[in-house]
Amino acid sequence: MTTNFYIPEDRAPLPPPHAEVITTACDYCVVACGYKVYRWPVGTGEGGMKANENAFGIDFPSYTLQQWVAPSQHNVAMHNGQPHHVVVVPDKDTTVVNKTGDSSMRGGLLAQKVYNPKTGTRDRLTAPLMRIGGTLQPVSWEMALEVAAELGKHTIKEHGANAYSVKTYSYQYIENTYAITKYALRHVNTASFTFHDTPSDVTSTPGFRDAGFDNFGPSYDDWGSADTLMICGTDPYETKTILFTQFIKPAVERGMKTVMLNPRETAGIAWMKKMGGLHLDVFPGTDNLVLGAILRVIVENDWQDKEWIDNWVNNKWESSSGFGQGTRNTPWQWRTTWGKFQTKGFEDYKKWLLARKEYDPKSAAKEAGIDVAKIYKAAEMMAKPKADGSRVKASIAIEKGFYWSNNTGNTNAISTLATVVGAGGRPGQVVGRLGGHQRGGQSGGKLPRNKSPEKVPGRRRRSLDTDRWLYSGHTRFAHVIGTTWIQAMCGSQQLAKKFTELTVNNPHQVWSYDKQEIIDTLKKRQDSGGMVVINQDIYLRDPIGARYADIVFPAATWGEEDFMRANGERRLRLYQKFNDAPGDAKPDWWIIANLAKRMGFEGFDWKSSNEVAEEAARFSRGSRKDFSMIKVAAHKEGKTLHQKMREFGTDGIQGPVFYNYDTKELVGTKRLHDTELRHDKKQLAKMGLENGPKGANVLKKELTGFKSQTGKVNLQKHPWELFSDFYDWLKPKGDELRFTNGRINEIWQSGFDDVERRAYVSQRWPENWVEIHPDDAKARGIESGDQVMMYSDRVAGFKDTILGIGGKDFQFSELMKNGHIELTKAAVTAVAIVTPAVKKGVLYANMIDMRQPSNALAARVVDNISGNYNYKMGVARIRKLGESKYKHEFRSFSFAPRNIV
Repeated sequence: MTTNFYIPEDRAPLPPPHAEVITTACDYCVVACGYKVYRWPVGTGEGGMKANENAFGIDFPSYTLQQWVAPSQHNVAMHNGQPHHVVVVPDKDTTVVNKTGDSSMRGGLLAQKVYNPKTGTRDRLTAPLMRIGGTLQPVSWEMALEVAAELGKHTIKEHGANAYSVKTYSYQYIENTYAITKYALRHVNTASFTFHDTPSDVTSTPGFRDAGFDNFGPSYDDWGSADTLMICGTDPYETKTILFTQFIKPAVERGMKTVMLNPRETAGIAWMKKMGGLHLDVFPGTDNLVLGAILRVIVENDWQDKEWIDNWVNNKWESSSGFGQGTRNTPWQWRTTWGKFQTKGFEDYKKWLLARKEYDPKSAAKEAGIDVAKIYKAAEMMAKPKADGSRVKASIAIEKGFYWSNNTGNTNAISTLATVVGAGGRPGQVVGRLGGHQRGGQSGGKLPRNKSPEKVPGRRRRSLDTDRWLYSGHTRFAHVIGTTWIQAMCGSQQLAKKFTELTVNNPHQVWSYDKQEIIDTLKKRQDSGGMVVINQDIYLRDPIGARYADIVFPAATWGEEDFMRANGERRLRLYQKFNDAPGDAKPDWWIIANLAKRMGFEGFDWKSSNEVAEEAARFSRGSRKDFSMIKVAAHKEGKTLHQKMREFGTDGIQGPVFYNYDTKELVGTKRLHDTELRHDKKQLAKMGLENGPKGANVLKKELTGFKSQTGKVNLQKHPWELFSDFYDWLKPKGDELRFTNGRINEIWQSGFDDVERRAYVSQRWPENWVEIHPDDAKARGIESGDQVMMYSDRVAGFKDTILGIGGKDFQFSELMKNGHIELTKAAVTAVAIVTPAVKKGVLYANMIDMRQPSNALAARVVDNISGNYNYKMGVARIRKLGESKYKHEFRSFSFAPRNIV
């Protein structure tokens, strides 16, 4: 931990010529910029100012865009048990991603995350802990693993596999995610499994999946190749800085237009507006209406891409075969059977759209709180033919602010808009996610959906809602890995209350140091209806680790093990080990493997992270980041997979990766759904695919088509009424304001590296904060710097796990009528920032402040189709508590608006 008292350092050592150079990539946002680590033993000298005296080979002072070292890019770490200097700087030689060696504020501080007990990282977990007498105390790995395994076996035997809940990250490294999912899904075989950002193991973008789009089909170059780029639910400058500065900003300066759909005007949006961009500053949740209205203007003017639609949109018969996904026994079938989303093609969709009153531009604009002229302007920018009759090349990028506010409806609508304007997989005409975290997921098993007790009307089981399952008292063993389960979920204060009830308030608490007595006591807790919690993490997070965990496993992280991961354009790199993990911390794959063996599971005898990666390679076959052929090539050369990956350096290689058996070359894939690739004989020959796949190569239709049975796109309806009852119920009443949340540039995820451990960031954002429009603030007597409370007595939450029988059982209004929803209270304090950057009538707060999680104010009710939360939807009242110390003290916080250009 750190204080918010920041005194900047004024010097950093230059790496000497004898420094080792190791390649890695940034550990934070999805962009994953390339970095070099310079490492040399303490006491062996520092680099000098002349070119022959330092590892950079340049004279200092250096010139603009040349190499240099900031104090924040230097640290001292242990390597092979000896102290070493480490300098972590952007790779100036990389030819991709951060091509000029630039970095975001987050990436530029990577060296500060390296464990050093003299810094804010001093509280890293260094030994297994067990809660004895209410206090977490160090124990041996042997004891901690044996107790956990005995309790895991007892859970499965006495209460069933579904009583063993696993909540884990999806984004970490391939070696870890493969080991975890192999353990949880293939061996524990629990349906009570999900990732960090959703209560159920489901896709975050159901509309993309049903249309046939991959979330990460485009390359980064594609985001700067359009005539018009539409960005929904994010500001890439704030959240994906280098993607903005290296790809989007130069394109805007060349003339690319932008359309931004976002209720808040940030720095990036303000700059794009200055450059001629259009800002659709909608109320949260109204995106579907605005998109429908834009579509209506396009089809009424006959601006759709007719050639694209004729060639690449499924007709009735093509779509009817399992909604274009295969046989009729598919995860999609239960909803398409009712005709809610499926169309018979473009003319059928057009007829449906024009008959819907809610998509009339005037009606949509009024509900969204925007000028109707913006809808017509957006339609023109996206689809109106140019003066010479040629089409506008339009691309569409979405992110969490968009798809976590009417999850299914919004993603259906944006998929349809993309299809109508011809955005598929062509240069300058793409659709996809910009991304949040990096893409390190590799599944080692499949969710046993048939074991879920939740059944949607019709034929299909739906993925089990782990929050509702726990809240209903069915979870006996909660295995939490690298995520803040409580703060990250909706209705978080009620979830915390349930955790307290099931763990520390249960009468069966450990007071003995005897292993068998500990096991017996915790079994009694489980058998009495309580819950045991084990937690794997790098820090002791509150409350999941600090208050609730019975066993804590210390994890190793970035820089402490060789790991593989991909970024948002499927670019695979090896993140090399360059320093020792603190104390006895171990990588998650090692923890899982040793727990699994004690559980009696076979197939976990890995000796290194490379062995895990090589096993995982087989399961990557056919996926967007298929790296199986890298292993094939490596073995042909007598190398390991990790050794071969090391050769790619910071450039890496884009998945899926193909091996040309003739030239012995590995070739990556620039974009998915590349409908022009099938005609590019030169590139196909380079990939060794000119006559189809050879050897072990896997050629899936998504390479040159879309993820459907036919390889064409499914054009979808996007019915507003599936969401409108929840939206109408949630509208502000009395003096309530709409409440939403999101990221800001300086803070990554839950702030575990920055707010809590970097003095500068802690001083910049020392407390939770909320943005409020000047008119809303004035009406409530609130000024910037005031301490305020946001509170609500209308936090809706599921109170039980239900079995759907009728067609409307999961509709919010039906859940309310049938008594499945309870209304609870929540309160969150913050420091007010009065700014016109946020829309009038809307409050905007930090996504996850660990001390005051804003998700406490968001409804713990999932999208009735997808099973995802609509995190961005809430209401709250706000009142002044008094003045914070920051109001008149200018050492912390800044109350300047973020939309300054």
